[in-house]
Amino acid sequence: MSSKQSTSAPSASTAGGGLRERKKQRTRQTLRREAYRLFAEQGYEATTVDQIAEAAEVSASTFFRYFPAKEAIVLDDEYDPMLVEALRARPADEPVITSIRHALTDTFSLQLAADKDELLLRARLSLNDPVIRACSMDDQLRSQDTIAALIAERAGLDPDDLDAHAAAAAIVAVFAAVVRHWAERGGEGDLAARFDRQLGLLAAGLRI
Repeated sequence: MSSKQSTSAPSASTAGGGLRERKKQRTRQTLRREAYRLFAEQGYEATTVDQIAEAAEVSASTFFRYFPAKEAIVLDDEYDPMLVEALRARPADEPVITSIRHALTDTFSLQLAADKDELLLRARLSLNDPVIRACSMDDQLRSQDTIAALIAERAGLDPDDLDAHAAAAAIVAVFAAVVRHWAERGGEGDLAARFDRQLGLLAAGLRI
């Protein structure tokens, strides 16, 4: 085999690793899809981990390899990593709110529309279920830390800089207020457009 061929062909271990990752992702997506179907049909509290695992055709132990608890299936998502990736693709000297607005309208708009039913159910659970509501506060703090770290990175600040953390707290508060308003009205309107408008108001110094 020529050196050109060996360079272009993926190794068996690389190909196998990629296949394993795809299978894991499919299993995770299946668990989440079946969980939300059951939540919608019979309610969050009435749905057990065993029922979710059975619907996804896996064992309960497999469920716990992907989600540490039932509430994690509501709280865990891929949006924070996606947001970080989208922000890092923006110009480093661009104001962070401008970058987030571009990320939402350019990258997230179609995804948010496609995930509307799931997002609406998640939002309602976060508002109405005491366990999910308490865990949701911790989740918001983690998102705040993630955004603060990125703001500090872009601005050349220390990771614990108060300005970065206060800015991140304001941004996360806007996200939370928009989602609550949207969910309480049955998911009416374009969620990405709502984020964009409110972040614009924040960037303008809340002059409304």
